[in-house]
Amino acid sequence: MSTTGREAGTMVRRAITRLWSAAGVVAVAATLTLGAAPAALAAPKAPAKPTSIQIMGKDIPGTLIVEPSDGARLFDTLLGEVNWIATAKPVTTAPKANKLGPKYTLIVLVKSAPQQVYNLYPEATGGPRVHRPAPQPSGGQKPDGWFYGRLTMPETLRLSGVPLQPKPDVINGGIGGVGGGVGENLKVGDADPISGVNDFLGRMRDLLLLNGAVLIVIVSGLAGMAFLIRRRI
Repeated sequence: MSTTGREAGTMVRRAITRLWSAAGVVAVAATLTLGAAPAALAAPKAPAKPTSIQIMGKDIPGTLIVEPSDGARLFDTLLGEVNWIATAKPVTTAPKANKLGPKYTLIVLVKSAPQQVYNLYPEATGGPRVHRPAPQPSGGQKPDGWFYGRLTMPETLRLSGVPLQPKPDVINGGIGGVGGGVGENLKVGDADPISGVNDFLGRMRDLLLLNGAVLIVIVSGLAGMAFLIRRRI
C-alpha cells in the first residue's frame, strides 16, 4: 500500500473514532435529560389547606376556634377576610391608636401549626383595618404593613362568636342559613376595597375617553367652520 493510501486510511479511522465519541456524548446527554425530565415536570407541592382559625381579644373569654365543621361557608368567609393579605403589599399607614377601636388577633392554623397572624380592627374609624405583623409563624418575612379590611369583617367576626353589635345594613343575607350576616349576594367589589378602587378607576377612564371624544368633535367642527369662513372671505 502506498504512503498516500495509508494516510487516507488513517484519516478515515480517525473520522470514525470521532463520530463514535460524539455519538457516545449525545447518548449520555440524552440519558441524563430523560432522567431529569420527570423531576423537572413534577408539579410543585400545593400549600397545606388551613384547618382552623383562632380569634383572641380582650372581650373574648379564652380563645374562639372556628373550623370547617362549624360551617364551610363561615370558615371560608372568615379565612377570606385575611387570606388575601398574605402576599399583598401594604396600602395604608397605621391609624392613630384612638381611631382603631377594639383589636382582635386572628391566627390561621394548619392542623396545630400557626401559619398566619393578623390583628383585626373591625370598628376602626373610616372602616375596618388589618395589621400584618412582620414576623409570621410560617417563617415568611413579609414587611410589617396595614391594610383596609373588607366591609364584611364586623359581621363575619360576629357570626364567628366575637361580641360585636350586628350590622345587617352592611350586606344583606347570611352565612350557612344564619341571618343578619355576610350576604348570599355578596360581590367581590363590595368586600374587596382594591377591586372597588379598580372599578372606580375604570369608570374614570371611560369618562375621560368620552370627554376626549366630545372635545375632538367640537374642535373638528370649529376647524371646519373656520375653513369655510376663510374660503368665503
